[in-house]
Amino acid sequence: MIISYFPKCGAVLAFFVLSVGALDTFIAAVYEHAVMLPNRTETPVPKEEALLLRSRNIDVLEKAVKLAARQVLPFLHWLGYWKGNLELDKNDIPDPEVNWIPLQERLSCLAKDNSIYIVANIGDKKPCNASDPQCPPDGRYQYNTDVVFDSEGRLVAHYHKYNLFAPEIQFDFPKDSELVTFDSPFGKFGIFTCFDIFSYDPAVMMVEEFQVDSILYPTAWYNTLPLLSAVPFHSAWARALGVNLLAANTHNTSMHMTRSGIYSPEAVKVYYYDMETESGQLMLSELKSRPRIEAIYSAAVHWSTYARGVKPFSSERLSFPGMTYFDAFTFTKLKRNTGNYTVCQKDLCCHLTYKMSEKRTNEVYALGVFDRLHMVEGQYYLQVCTLLKCQTTDLRTCGEPAGSAFTRFEEFSLSGTFGTSYVFPQIVLSGSQLAPERHYESDVVREAFWAGTNSAWKRWTSAEPRRSPFAFLGSGPGAHIIVTPEDGIYGFNFSRESIYPYLEDIPDPQVNWIPCNNPN
Repeated sequence: MIISYFPKCGAVLAFFVLSVGALDTFIAAVYEHAVMLPNRTETPVPKEEALLLRSRNIDVLEKAVKLAARQVLPFLHWLGYWKGNLELDKNDIPDPEVNWIPLQERLSCLAKDNSIYIVANIGDKKPCNASDPQCPPDGRYQYNTDVVFDSEGRLVAHYHKYNLFAPEIQFDFPKDSELVTFDSPFGKFGIFTCFDIFSYDPAVMMVEEFQVDSILYPTAWYNTLPLLSAVPFHSAWARALGVNLLAANTHNTSMHMTRSGIYSPEAVKVYYYDMETESGQLMLSELKSRPRIEAIYSAAVHWSTYARGVKPFSSERLSFPGMTYFDAFTFTKLKRNTGNYTVCQKDLCCHLTYKMSEKRTNEVYALGVFDRLHMVEGQYYLQVCTLLKCQTTDLRTCGEPAGSAFTRFEEFSLSGTFGTSYVFPQIVLSGSQLAPERHYESDVVREAFWAGTNSAWKRWTSAEPRRSPFAFLGSGPGAHIIVTPEDGIYGFNFSRESIYPYLEDIPDPQVNWIPCNNPN
């Protein structure tokens, strides 16, 4: 999301699947990787340097894969190598003095030797010529790509990221979107990358048209308060769409990239948040193989039905403007311990009913609304209703990140006249802690929403990040799948030329290729 609302996406996705029969449940693993990046440069580095850096990152992944496999991990979703940096090197003949093992071959052997599926995020290059009117001047397409190797080491799928984050200038958009899925002994899986989650195509289409059970999601997500932090949004997305989501984020505290997790429709299974160290983390949790059959929540909920039946609450208080990541919100201040408020912007009206146990004099809360085009680092139409704490008692700070919140709300109901059925409610407490799952089953307790027409959605409440104690969960069987992050090289001002040494030529999965058996 960008440095603002949208997390920067970049991660390698690797997941492993054990060779077993149909399973009702499986163990999922997510690895948050502290990626080793190259120095910033506008010119290509020597091939040997690219190979060495790639190898160092793969060494870390290999340890995570083997650990996950010992814990019975069918899928390893590993935080991917930053897209240009850790991507694979080009497929020319290396210097014999370089201890070179093609990245795809090494991933294939890791999957085969550990009987696990691996999904990794790497860079793909495809030549083109003047007969193609869209061919770049350098004669090649460069794609942010996820690859999938099954437990026999076979390349079974690849996905070219369709919705690139604005700074990803070193990559090209595929001509058409790709809805990539594959079947496993524990359900049907879909794949997309980071910024894709904000778009109807492919994220929602993957679930609704292809009926996938689980999403493998490598990302390089930039946590941004108050309206977009990884764990709250990712868990809300899984809950709303009725699928499992294995989200692997890059670990880079200097860029506020952390927070990976495993989410099901009914619960946040496990997540990791650490802004204090530079260490990676492996997480495991058991998931239902086909959660959609039992999903409680449906994406087709008509969220605005209730709100449109609410008569706007009369008010003696005036609304005021506020900025949240360059978006001009309209806010109204909550003045008493209990009350009813309505605030509108264009076609969206947000209604709030609440009761505080006490109103602290050193904290100010506001009801906010946004119904416009988001114009920074991409254009996305957003609809947002949010109840949040202002950073200070100065109303000009409403919408800015708040470090903590101490006022207790005994109850509240928040609704909005959204123009879409895809709404993702989230309740975030002080320290960015998630509210207990029981609150999402109540018609009374509704928090901020961020909705977007086939583009982006989101909601939030006050609070700021806090390290989660949840990390390595898994004293029992090992995981069936492990996910890693997207590489996220786009966030480091790399040029097309500088990332070229890290790219590979990824073949069509239809060729039935097992690199471990046949590297050529």
